Amino acid sequence: MAEAWDIFRRSPAAMLGLLLLGLVILMTFAGPFLYQVDPFEIVWAPLTPPGEEATIPLGTDNLGRDILAGLIEGGRATLAVGFSAALITMLIGVVIGAYAGFYGGFVDDMLMRVTEFFQVLPPLLFAMVVVTLFQPTLINVALAIGIVSWPQTARLTRSEFRRIRTLEYVSAMRAVGAGDGNIIWRVILPNALPPLIVSATLTIGMAILFEAGLSFLGLSDPNVMSWDLMIGTGREYLLDAWWVVTLPGTMIFLTVLGISLVGDGLNDAFNPRMRER
Repeated sequence: MAEAWDIFRRSPAAMLGLLLLGLVILMTFAGPFLYQVDPFEIVWAPLTPPGEEATIPLGTDNLGRDILAGLIEGGRATLAVGFSAALITMLIGVVIGAYAGFYGGFVDDMLMRVTEFFQVLPPLLFAMVVVTLFQPTLINVALAIGIVSWPQTARLTRSEFRRIRTLEYVSAMRAVGAGDGNIIWRVILPNALPPLIVSATLTIGMAILFEAGLSFLGLSDPNVMSWDLMIGTGREYLLDAWWVVTLPGTMIFLTVLGISLVGDGLNDAFNPRMRER
């Protein structure tokens, strides 16, 4: 880990991504204590431009709600959905990929057919169906994104398990009588984690963008302020009031950019070829 951190911190792009992500997290969690305004409260005239009124520096939306308060409060919900969806994706994908890669044969064929079934489904359409059938709450949105996003993780996990299960230390564990569960979760999985960590990092950014797409179509929780909800409710006023959609969209862009740069940095840090340099 120390060697990986040394490679990571020597990457300007990775450190920039870490800085962006840190600033976003700091704003969303420390901001409510510094700027105590209810994001659902009507504070001024609707569609007031940024800078026109000192008490509302970033203007108001179509209902007269404070944009800055929405950005601060909405970040927590957006990040929560992104991290939750990524967690669900990794849990499903790792379990299915681990058993498929470890056992092979009939188990592998059966689990890969299930994976291919979900992989050929249109992700956005399938997620829309799941969210529409249930209430568009943050939990259901995270579940929908996780359900449609796990096949790639499953294939990556399967590939790593198929590679590692043939190595000598795995054979040694079999020779001393270790059970399958012990070998899968305590021997192979820790050694397969580096690419999975990179995949999980990039999945967070993908989930945030996925949620933004659902919100743009009106499939978001109207009772919880999020950047995606701000974009969804303000899309009709894009030509007349650019800030209503542009500002939350910029926050999503910076967040996903930071996550992507951190993911690329982790990929280099865990890459054996980078360590040889």
